[in-house]
Amino acid sequence: MKTVEKRYLLVFILVTTCFALWGFANDITNPMVKAFSKIFRMSVTDGTLVQVAFYGGYFCMALPAALFIKRFSYKSGILMGLGLYAIGALMFIPARAIGSYYPFLIAYFILTCGLSFLETTANPFILSMGEKETATRRLNLAQAFNPIGSLLGMWVAMNWIQAKMNPLSTAERATLNDAEFEALKSSDLSVVVGPYAAIGIVLVVIFILILITKIPAKKIENDGVSRAFGPTVRRLFANKSYREGVIAQFFYVGAQITCWTFIIQYGTKVFMAEGIAEQSAEIMSQRLNIIAMVLFCGSRFICTWLLKWFKPANMLAIFASIAILLTIIVITIGGRSGIYSLVAVSACMSLMFPTIYGLALKDVGQDAEIGSAGLIMAILGGSLLPPLQAMIIDAGHTPLSFIVPAICFVIILLYSTRQSA
Repeated sequence: MKTVEKRYLLVFILVTTCFALWGFANDITNPMVKAFSKIFRMSVTDGTLVQVAFYGGYFCMALPAALFIKRFSYKSGILMGLGLYAIGALMFIPARAIGSYYPFLIAYFILTCGLSFLETTANPFILSMGEKETATRRLNLAQAFNPIGSLLGMWVAMNWIQAKMNPLSTAERATLNDAEFEALKSSDLSVVVGPYAAIGIVLVVIFILILITKIPAKKIENDGVSRAFGPTVRRLFANKSYREGVIAQFFYVGAQITCWTFIIQYGTKVFMAEGIAEQSAEIMSQRLNIIAMVLFCGSRFICTWLLKWFKPANMLAIFASIAILLTIIVITIGGRSGIYSLVAVSACMSLMFPTIYGLALKDVGQDAEIGSAGLIMAILGGSLLPPLQAMIIDAGHTPLSFIVPAICFVIILLYSTRQSA
């Protein structure tokens, strides 16, 4: 049985590029928590407002995006997403001119409203491009290109932002007078803005390419069932697999963002304890973050292949169990063993998002558009859980803070076992 029907092959390729685009945005942004904390001389907790704005945009726009594509088409949803993404990225230019933190948060929010449109549109569209039996495998294949964009985002963050920012440490920045601080802040913000302005221009080009490409609109067929918003929502939340899938997705995204955001915090502390300077320790940690993403990417292709023979729920249970064990090592052993275990967690996470997504939507039929919105709104976990972990880090307990993703993986394990029962 083919993973993608031939008539959808070109469309599949075009839509899959969007998976890489939002991967880039996600993973150029994770290091910005540390970067903005240094630039504006803030606590780690204040720095996580980047994630609050980022994933808050996902939450707020998911349902409007679902209603939009029900009213119009998948192509319209993709174009709206690309347009908002480009506007948010280009807004970094005036935010840098203003020179304060909050305009950047507004830019992130608008940018991720675009990402919410893209994810709400692309995921159910990919699921629809073939037989129901191959839907989860097809989504895993498309999602496998997401970490390719993520790797590019990490590489840009490391080589075009972290490496080019002023090397003064957090402690040294605290000693600067107001004039010195403003000059340093202006210089560092110019470094941050460059990659976002560049991706904004790329998005405009891709927007034009998709605009002129014929993409078949997916229309809701009349099967005699009311597709009004209220009845649709009631059907969805009466569906145990879907209802619990939304909860599992909330905690998965929280686990992913906490692991990837705070790998830099964790690694920096480990390497500084070995006598390495702060900026060098940050760059080393970001390199490990890139290795984690390589593992994530490779594991997703492997998992897509394995899904030909194994049930998705069973594989999800195995990977969640391994992730729990690895985070326990991060918490209890620490040091190099802890940081390497944290890197290895990414190989376990690769399967989780598309598999939870596919399991949750497997029996919702033509309610998939609104169902997709609920699963994208669950990305709010990436906004709410990092500040919780950051508060534990600010209290001086960096290894213990990884109890947050450990609990998330336990919840995912519970979901997977209920799905395989």
